[in-house]
Amino acid sequence: MDRWEVSRRVVVPQSARFGPAKTDSDGFRRCFAHSPTGAVYAAYNALAALADVRQAIPTVRKLMLPGPDTDALIAALRRESSSDDSEATQIAGYRILDAGRDRATITLALPVEGQYMSATLTLVWHGGDWRVQPPQPGAAVGAPFSQVRGLGDFVAWSGV
Repeated sequence: MDRWEVSRRVVVPQSARFGPAKTDSDGFRRCFAHSPTGAVYAAYNALAALADVRQAIPTVRKLMLPGPDTDALIAALRRESSSDDSEATQIAGYRILDAGRDRATITLALPVEGQYMSATLTLVWHGGDWRVQPPQPGAAVGAPFSQVRGLGDFVAWSGV
């Protein structure tokens, strides 16, 4: 890891080796290493990208694996009213649940009122980068969520 940077109000890792290698004009960060470590960097950055609800639809198009579940998520986002009053968050750690050559499932720990909440992302190598597998229609990105009392089962890793 070279340094921590703020992306869409979330502190994320930046590495010459693991990524992101590119940042689009809208702030979307992409081009991560094709490795489990690259997937961890991509997961942190994915959560940051999703934090900006004003750019939700363009972000989902770039971030999610293409298909009917992504189309359903975009349709649901169109029906919702978006506001930009979401709070900034800091990811406190991660746990790799499963990792293969082209797929990784990573749980991220986020501080919430003195404890932690976990969000789980499955990333798939697609089109030369890590893309997030979209949730089933009606489910939230990162579900299932759960309360975590401490970081004992996580690699504690944060920029602040």
